[in-house]
Amino acid sequence: MHSPTSTTRTAPERTPSGAAATGPTVDSEITWLLHRAAQRLRGATSEQAEKYGLQLRDYIVLSALDRTPNLTQGELARTLGLDKTTLMSQLDRLEGKGLVVRRTDPRDRRARIPEITAAGGDLRAAVAAACDEAEQAALGGFPRDQVQLLRRMLFGIIGDSEDRGSCL
Repeated sequence: MHSPTSTTRTAPERTPSGAAATGPTVDSEITWLLHRAAQRLRGATSEQAEKYGLQLRDYIVLSALDRTPNLTQGELARTLGLDKTTLMSQLDRLEGKGLVVRRTDPRDRRARIPEITAAGGDLRAAVAAACDEAEQAALGGFPRDQVQLLRRMLFGIIGDSEDRGSCL
């Protein structure tokens, strides 16, 4: 896939059978390459979460609660780029499984603060280890310094500002 403004065209890559390749190539648009890479890693990590009875969304919510405790439900929704209704149903399911509890915010009785339980923390840690192995398998062909460079580059693209898009 080339940019519409690209003036240089290269012949399509060929598969071993001689057919034109329809997948990404090294000169594909970065957006498409990032999307396809995200799909591949999402599939691999989703598979790991499912082995533990979680959806990938469950794991991401548990990880957010583990890394940023004491956020209200509204703050957590903004952090994850979710609307409150979607997050509430997610938290309801996690709470039903005993992985999350909600307590009243001492600063505002109307607000609730979801917390990961000990069981939720243990499950999140097990899924995190499995997802880390899947990530390492996907990136295993690259030297550690290149993986770190990729992380820095992706963070540079993402930045630390709020994004209106969901990470789920």
